[in-house]
Amino acid sequence: MPWYGSGVQEWAFAHSLFLGPVEGALRKGMNALHPGMHRVEAPVARGAGQGRGQRSPEIVERVRALVEPMLADRGMDLVEVEFRREASGWILRLYLDRPGGVTLDDCQRVSEELGDHLDVEEVIDHPYTLEVSSPGLDRPLTRDADFVNFVGKGARITTHEAIDGQRNFRGRLAGLADGAVLLTLADGRQVRIPRGIITKARLEIEL
Repeated sequence: MPWYGSGVQEWAFAHSLFLGPVEGALRKGMNALHPGMHRVEAPVARGAGQGRGQRSPEIVERVRALVEPMLADRGMDLVEVEFRREASGWILRLYLDRPGGVTLDDCQRVSEELGDHLDVEEVIDHPYTLEVSSPGLDRPLTRDADFVNFVGKGARITTHEAIDGQRNFRGRLAGLADGAVLLTLADGRQVRIPRGIITKARLEIEL
């Protein structure tokens, strides 16, 4: 076994970066290791189980505050930040976009700089995987501008409150008015879905 032990190996693996689907290479699973994964000193000192006091919403907001100025300097937008536990462990997932789309190099540069900030600020004190990618064809819709910019596109929307007994909707975006998303259903009816009750919204992949 190497002198640094299995615990360090596990941390280094957990901090590898998956550069997910990017424009021109959707769903091809291109991978790259986070350049900072060799910096094992501080993470080893944290130890297992020290992340119990952290809450996902707080981490998401701290990551958002760190990355948004960084992206603005590059002419990019933050579409969404997720931090959740999955089968492979804790995942910090960021979706980026800009006019003309983002490239693999864009994602890698952002991941390198953000990874350094996360290490310095000690935003997350337990093992996790950082994923940075473009939003893809089934991009999440998280901002008011998304529901306007993608008018005419197919979308799926889920709400935490029922509208006429329904919480899952599928149709074409028809805009945003008075704080509600307008969605035209397959039968031609148009529903108004208040932004405040939407829990998930994504574009549909149309071939």
